[in-house]
Amino acid sequence: MEIDVQKLIFEFIGGLGIFLLGIKYMGDGLQKSAGDRLRDILDRFTSNPFLGVLAGIIVTTLIQSSSGTTVLTVGLVNAGFMSLKQAIGVIMGANIGTTITAFIIGIDISAYSLPILAVGCFLLFFFKSQKVNAIGQAVFGFGALFFGLELMSNGMKPLRSLEAFQELTVSMSDNPILGVVIGTVFTLIVQSSSATIGILQGLFSEGAIELKAALPVLFGDNIGTTITAVLASIGATIGAKRAALTHVIFNLVGATIFLIFLGIFTSFITFLQGQFHLNPEMTIAFAHGTFNITNTIMQFPFIGALAWLVTKIIPGKDSIIEYKPKHLDPIFIQQSPSVALDQAKSELVRMGEYAYKGLEETNKYLNTHLIKHSELAMQIESALNNLDRKITNYLIELSTESLSELESEKHSSILDAVRDVERIGDHFENIVELIEYKISNKLYLTDYAKEDLNEMFELTISTVKQAVYAIQEMNREEALSVIQKEDQIDKMERKFRKKHIIRMNEGICSGSAGMVFVDIISNLERIGDHAVNLAEEVLGE
Repeated sequence: MEIDVQKLIFEFIGGLGIFLLGIKYMGDGLQKSAGDRLRDILDRFTSNPFLGVLAGIIVTTLIQSSSGTTVLTVGLVNAGFMSLKQAIGVIMGANIGTTITAFIIGIDISAYSLPILAVGCFLLFFFKSQKVNAIGQAVFGFGALFFGLELMSNGMKPLRSLEAFQELTVSMSDNPILGVVIGTVFTLIVQSSSATIGILQGLFSEGAIELKAALPVLFGDNIGTTITAVLASIGATIGAKRAALTHVIFNLVGATIFLIFLGIFTSFITFLQGQFHLNPEMTIAFAHGTFNITNTIMQFPFIGALAWLVTKIIPGKDSIIEYKPKHLDPIFIQQSPSVALDQAKSELVRMGEYAYKGLEETNKYLNTHLIKHSELAMQIESALNNLDRKITNYLIELSTESLSELESEKHSSILDAVRDVERIGDHFENIVELIEYKISNKLYLTDYAKEDLNEMFELTISTVKQAVYAIQEMNREEALSVIQKEDQIDKMERKFRKKHIIRMNEGICSGSAGMVFVDIISNLERIGDHAVNLAEEVLGE
């Protein structure tokens, strides 16, 4: 029998492409229809590791990607919303959640993949509502997933009569570690364990591979899926690296234990297959589910030990941005409004310290282009927004109490100051976006322009620092110094703008890079204005 190799390869890679697009579309659609609730689920349900596991299962089922959940979790660890122990629970849950795709594939509805695709398209193209579009996207992805699988299966049919492939599966049966390596490498390439398990389900249902050879590949798929989190953690914070390492250790330990008991596990899955009359795809799905659930149950009691281990392997103090306010105790609102005002002020000073940290990170990002600086700056910006909301709400509650005239003045002055600090965050967020625009469009700033920007950054950062210090100590000299510095910032902005126009006229600097330069200095100048507003609160102007 002649095998048409070109047809085999084309159907396989085309099917794989459609399958991956399907998973991505399905996840994106579900994520859009769930909106920001995913982050809320993770934030709210992770008070202890057991709830973390549940949250991991729910979110992964919704976004169809364990790596996606891990990456989201890493973000929350960085933001100080979640401890490493809670994150480990979520990562364990994510591994269970990712088996849902295999079960969906096990329900053999590939015969209906085309009508499902059509329904998805109909919802996407004929409705204006974003909600309906998001559902359409998920349905389209669902159909594409099955259509891609069908194509892949057709591509893989002739494989079982191929001598070389038969030899490979026989050696995989004899040597399970080879199977693990193949599964790991293939998942590393495709970047989706759902896809490689889908392929495995296809091969198994075509009879091209035995169960004994298929199971080690399944373990390898689980190890390979950790690479996405590892890649996401490169250049990220220590917390992110620890979470990614946990994912790797968790799956490596699981695969090792299951390899040792491979014979028993194979007999158990064969027993399930006979007992429940499972089709081949569902058999692999059950194996995948059993592996991940058992692995979680085995390692769950050792979450503390896992956290300790990764902290030892990746030492260092993690730069956690605390989103939550530390000082705002509601008890003082009724009991002692003056203490409550001091609490709000302490929180304002914390906010101010974040503001200049965010500026420093933005400056580092400009000079190094390292993602970790932009991520940290954006996290600080989120923290500023959150603190702004919390302090404002606290002060609004406080305003219902009877305040003396002096307290009322202090109350409105803190309220204004909070708004100014929050605006500083908005401006450095603008600058981060401008730098991202510069990087993605490969725009080149001359050394002169960089020097000017760094000089202005330094002055702006020290002005904001001084303004925060002036508010903290209610120090008039410092406040007056801030006003003088802001005057320098204004002059600097005008001078640099002129120098820049000359450079552009001489053709040293390009127009689009020029736009970025001018926008950055005008954002810095606006930050200076907000620093002056803070100083004026001290001077009582």
